[in-house]
Amino acid sequence: MKVLLAVDGSSYTKKMLAYLAAHDMYSTKNEYTAFTAQLVLPTQARTALGKELVAKYYEDEGLRVMNPVKKYLERHKIVPQCIWKTGKPGELISKIATEGKYDLIVMGSHGHGALVNLVVGSVATEVLAGCKTPVLIVR
Repeated sequence: MKVLLAVDGSSYTKKMLAYLAAHDMYSTKNEYTAFTAQLVLPTQARTALGKELVAKYYEDEGLRVMNPVKKYLERHKIVPQCIWKTGKPGELISKIATEGKYDLIVMGSHGHGALVNLVVGSVATEVLAGCKTPVLIVR
C-alpha cells in the first residue's frame, strides 16, 4: 500500500504519527511518503530576498518539518520518501495523492475557522473535496 503522510510539524502531526504507531499501522510492506507544503512567500518578500535566499528558506523550512518526522518513522523501521513543495497545502496534497496513485492519505487535523472546520481543519476539508483517495484524519 502507498501511504501519503501529510505533515506540517505541528502537534497534530505528532499526534497523527503516534496514532499510527499505537494502532500498528506501520508496516515495512507499505511505501510511505511524508509530504509538507509551504505557503509561497509574498511577491515583495521574494523580490527583496532574491531567489537564492528564498530557495534556502524553503529548504530550511522543509527540513525543519521533515527531520523529526523522518527520525520518528525510522525508529519504527520505516524509511519514508520525504518531499516538500510550495503552494496551497490542500491542493498540493490532493494533487500529489492523485498523481502518485496513493492508496491512503493520513493527516492530522485541528478545528478553527468556519463551522465545518470545527470538526475538520481547512486543509483537511480541501483534501477531502479535492481528491478521491481515502483520507484518515487523526484528531
